[in-house]
Amino acid sequence: MRLDNFDLNLLIAMEALLKERSVTRAAARLNITQSAMSAALKRLRHAFHDELFIMHGKKMIATPKALEIGPKVSAAIRDLRVLISSGAGFDPATSQRRFLIAASDYITTILMAPLLEVLENEAPGLRIDIVLPDSYASERLANGDIDLMIAPEPFLNPDHPRELLFVERYVVVGWSENPVMQKPLSMETLLESRHVAVQISGSGAFIETAMQKLGIERRVEVRVPSFIQAPWLLPGTQHLALMHERLAQLMAPRLSLVIAESPIALPSMRQMIQFHATRTNDEGLSWLRGKLAELAAAGSVKPSV
Repeated sequence: MRLDNFDLNLLIAMEALLKERSVTRAAARLNITQSAMSAALKRLRHAFHDELFIMHGKKMIATPKALEIGPKVSAAIRDLRVLISSGAGFDPATSQRRFLIAASDYITTILMAPLLEVLENEAPGLRIDIVLPDSYASERLANGDIDLMIAPEPFLNPDHPRELLFVERYVVVGWSENPVMQKPLSMETLLESRHVAVQISGSGAFIETAMQKLGIERRVEVRVPSFIQAPWLLPGTQHLALMHERLAQLMAPRLSLVIAESPIALPSMRQMIQFHATRTNDEGLSWLRGKLAELAAAGSVKPSV
């Protein structure tokens, strides 16, 4: 098949199929329907004159041909992404570029929401897609699928550049009528109180890992999969939560919560921004990183809910 007759988007589908070995999971990875992925596989088979993937029981097995071209496909995708992202100058006022950012709901609430106001005034044509960080995020950044990842330092890809966005403290948050929040909080009271904690993708968040390293165990009675859910579960209860200070400051006034210093010396969290090494000179990403850094430094927090 001639290159001018080949849909280059099929290479992205091919890469996803090689990684997932499942039409369903590959479709989910690319945020397309299963039928669309099945159609892409059919076109790939026609283009390469090979079955590429064969079902064996419930498993999808790659053919020798698929395994042979897999590394070449990944390399071609990386090169094309670099070419497209750096091939033209960046003018925020006129750019129609779309950025894919991996960020937690906490970061979306305190940082991405005020960013949208900046874009409204300075870059009205820019489009932002936000995905939650998951077990694939680091790999997707390495493949060039994600433009930026915002995450605590321990969760970054070790092979790509990172920049410090801001340092976050953790504080104790509870309902304003909770008796333990109406006097200085001792370590004993903190550990004996009932807690709401965040658990993402089956693993603890940064603060949970930090507590384990300190050898401190608290009484966790409720676990939620989202940072933004935790404060909503505190009003009218005796539960406490260890929360990011910026998020706590944002949510406390609207939910009748109070904030207290932790009696435990908790480590601060270094919130980082990361991008692929080949995007270091990408003018668009540089501009976006600069805007995020300005907002983080200003401590500009505006509600997104």
